Amino acid sequence: MYALFVVVLIALATTADWESIRTNFFDEAVWKDLWPDLILVAAWNTIKYTALSFAGALALALVLALMRMSPVAPYRWLATLFIETFRGLPALVVIILLAFGVPLAFGYNWPEIGWLGLSSNTTGGILALILVGSAYMAETLRAGIQAVPKGQAEAARSLGMSAPRTMVTVVLPQAVRVVIPPMTNEFVLLLKDTALLSVIGMQAVERDLLAFGQNGLTTYANSSPLMAVAIVYLLIAIPITQLVAWMERRQQKAR
Repeated sequence: MYALFVVVLIALATTADWESIRTNFFDEAVWKDLWPDLILVAAWNTIKYTALSFAGALALALVLALMRMSPVAPYRWLATLFIETFRGLPALVVIILLAFGVPLAFGYNWPEIGWLGLSSNTTGGILALILVGSAYMAETLRAGIQAVPKGQAEAARSLGMSAPRTMVTVVLPQAVRVVIPPMTNEFVLLLKDTALLSVIGMQAVERDLLAFGQNGLTTYANSSPLMAVAIVYLLIAIPITQLVAWMERRQQKAR
């Protein structure tokens, strides 16, 4: 297999038109024109949209997970309906429905959040990512909570702790350790899903990485902007996944 892999690499290296690749994907003049807006505007907006979406989705997911495990049947039904609905809908459809459908149907425009630099459409798009992300995170949190041995909660209750205090101080801290890897995957997925916000139309100062790359593709008629955007995505995502892998190794050593 190693030999076959080396042969394939050599074949690709000898048959590729490297001058064409350099001109169309790694044009130095185009890359210089993209700087520093590629980082200070596009990458910053992508990180901002991801952080807002993840924080909102995590908070909503915790509520949904607790509702899903509630002994009260209507809570379970509502949480199940929400989770299955937004897990079944493509994120792009939800973004379009919230950013354009709600204002058209109800005459309500999402608020502009000036201190975060969000226009009305962008606010609706981020809300859509929160709804979709929370549906997936809720199931991850529920699995993590249920992975904590029941004896932990029973011991806390026997010491006189209330059910909410037991959940917050005993169960959730242990569940967090279990859900860190899948939650990291959700964060990376949200990072990539922010690219879907480009369909709702953004002002120049609101463009995320993909919208910035698409604008550069049109301006220069060259794929170098998209290659630059792809590299920035990797520079953001890979350190996050490696950090979590390091945390997992430390936890295993501690055990």
